[in-house]
Amino acid sequence: MELGFDREKNRQERLAFVREYALWVRRVPNEVWSREQADLIDAFLANAGNYALSRARYLEMQRDIAERRRPVPVDEHGCARSTETS
Repeated sequence: MELGFDREKNRQERLAFVREYALWVRRVPNEVWSREQADLIDAFLANAGNYALSRARYLEMQRDIAERRRPVPVDEHGCARSTETS
């Protein structure tokens, strides 16, 4: 499946954002970035109920991803199952 965007460019943009954010965290007082981080987390939690993705569907998607990445079968929790028989 071909993605509609440049993965490497996307990766570089993400890394640039992380580096810039890390510099900002080092530059501002702890009280400032800590408060902003808490506000961001609070906003995520307040909005969590608005996502159309259920917990069950999310876990199903994660199992599908894990199965594509690993040749080893996974159980319903996404953990690798042993292929050996006793």
